[in-house]
Amino acid sequence: MLVLTRKVGERILVGDDIVITVLDARGDGVRIGIDAPRGVKIQREEVVRAVAEANAEAAAAAGASGASGDDAEARLRAALGGRGGADRA
Repeated sequence: MLVLTRKVGERILVGDDIVITVLDARGDGVRIGIDAPRGVKIQREEVVRAVAEANAEAAAAAGASGASGDDAEARLRAALGGRGGADRA
């Protein structure tokens, strides 16, 4: 793992076509911007984990009760603590 120290406004280049920019740093949080080609998947790890857990729970519930898991979105939102993610522009 490469560990870098960056200041607001500084950038990190990943390969030829991905740029990570430090937008803001406050307290214990850092806002970053990522410029990448559309074909590159960029996902927050905690969201991927929550989706996988919600899918597993829905599959188990559907298998046990024959239900379709209609409230999977509500369970996912609860697992994420009501936090939303930013849309890519």
